[in-house]
Amino acid sequence: MNLASETTSEPELSPDVANAKGLRTGWTTGTCASAAAKAAAQWLVTGTAPERVEVTLPAGQSVGFPTADVDPATPYRVAIVKDAGDDPDCTDGAHVTATVEWALPTAVAPVELRGGPGVGTVTRPGLGLTVDGPAINPVPARMIRQAIAEVTDRPVICTISVPGGEAMAQKTSNARLGIVGGISILGTTGIVKPFSTASYRASVVQQIDVAAAQNTPVIVLATGSRSDDWAQEAWPELDPVCFVEVGDFTGIALRRAAGAGIGEVRFVGMAGKITKLAAGVMMTHFHRSQVDTELLESVARIAGAPPEVIAAATSTNTARHFAEVCMETETMGPLDLLCEQAAERCRAHAGSAIDVDVTMIDFEGHRRLAHG
Repeated sequence: MNLASETTSEPELSPDVANAKGLRTGWTTGTCASAAAKAAAQWLVTGTAPERVEVTLPAGQSVGFPTADVDPATPYRVAIVKDAGDDPDCTDGAHVTATVEWALPTAVAPVELRGGPGVGTVTRPGLGLTVDGPAINPVPARMIRQAIAEVTDRPVICTISVPGGEAMAQKTSNARLGIVGGISILGTTGIVKPFSTASYRASVVQQIDVAAAQNTPVIVLATGSRSDDWAQEAWPELDPVCFVEVGDFTGIALRRAAGAGIGEVRFVGMAGKITKLAAGVMMTHFHRSQVDTELLESVARIAGAPPEVIAAATSTNTARHFAEVCMETETMGPLDLLCEQAAERCRAHAGSAIDVDVTMIDFEGHRRLAHG
C-alpha cells in the first residue's frame, strides 16, 4: 500500500499522558476519521486545506492533529495518521482518510456517510449497524457529523477510506462478524487505552450478539488462538461466526449467550483456565486468581489416581504441571472430572437453561485431553 504522506508530528493534545501502567494512550479510528472529515470540509468550504485540525471527543475534550496526504490533484480529501500509542493495534499508522463533497440541496440528511476502500461493509445483523452499510460505529458516526457541522450546515457527502484497510482487517475478527472488505471505524471515548480489558470485553459481547443474530443454536468459547484453531478443526460444520475467543471473560460470555437465547455453549481451553472455572472463577486472569491445588488433589483422589498424580496436585501452583503428570501416567480421569465440574459451574453462572460442555486440550493445541 502507498502511505506516502507529510511527516506527522505529535497532536496538540499529546496522548503521551501515561496511564497507570506507564503506557501511552492513543487515538481511535473514529477520532481520526472525524478529524479528517472536518479538515476535508474546511477545504471544501474555504478552498484551502488546513495544516492542522481540532475535534471534540465525546467527553468534551478538544484535541488537535496535523493533516496528511493533502494533494491538490485530489481536492477535499485529507488523511489523519493514526497513533495508537503503546497499544498493539493493527491500525497503528493507518491513514484514516475523508473525502467531502457537496450533496444535493434536497438531501434528507446534513451528512451522508459512506464507506470507501479499506472500510468494511456490514453483511450480517447483530452489530447495531445497517446491513450493506459501512462499518462505522455509532459514536464515530456522531463525531464525524458533529465535526462537519462545525464547518458547514450545507448537506455534504462524506466518504471514509483507509488505504490498506483490507489487509489490516485480516488481523481482526471482522470476517467472523460478517464485516468484509476492510476495517471498522471504532471508538466510544475517542481514546485508545493500551491493553484495555474493557475493549476486549466489548469485543466478546459484540461477537456473541452477532452470533445470536444469525439464530445459531450453539457457540464455541475458546480461551485463545490455539484453542480456537483446535475448535474450528473439531467442528468444521459450524459457521465461523459461532467461534468466539473469550480470553479471560468466560463469565461475561456465558451470561450474554444465555440472555441472547443461545441454547448450547462449547468451551475449549487448557488446564489452567479450566481448573479455575471448576473452582467457580469466571474471570480467569492469572493476576486475579490462583489455581486451587486442593481442588486438584480432590479430583485426583476421587478418580483413584496414582500417588504421583496426587502429589503433583500440591507440589506446584500450576495446573499445567498437574495435567502433564496426568498425561505422563496416562491418568485422564482427574482431567475429565475437572471438565465436568467446570461445565457445572458454567451452567450455574449462566443462570439459565443452557447446555454447557467443556473440552480440555493439550498445551500445543494438538489434541483433546478430557471432556465434561
